[in-house]
Amino acid sequence: MFKATPNPPEVDSTSPYESPDSKKLNEAAERALDHYLKPPPKQPEGRKPSRMFLVAPDMDNESLLAHVCESLASASVMTSDIAVYVDAPQRHTLLAIQQVIMLAELAVNRVLDNVDVLKAAPHS
Repeated sequence: MFKATPNPPEVDSTSPYESPDSKKLNEAAERALDHYLKPPPKQPEGRKPSRMFLVAPDMDNESLLAHVCESLASASVMTSDIAVYVDAPQRHTLLAIQQVIMLAELAVNRVLDNVDVLKAAPHS
């Protein structure tokens, strides 16, 4: 029987790494192939928040915390007012939400107390 290919197939006995020049050429070829065939993944763009409701960058922390405290107090009252008008399962959910709001309000109040203590502390 006649075979179209020799057994074993003839191979080129030269290695791309025989000399430093051929190694550099092979590395350059690999980089070129990688550049065109395997482009690096695009970096996702950073999240850009909406500027519709922007807090002034020069606001001090104490003013911001005071505003948060007032907002949480208002949310607590609104949640309590709504809980009066709903039935038991939803009322329990609303009262749980009110409790979470009150805990956040307590934490913010503690931070505000700590800020006041730091301001009142004498500097040496």
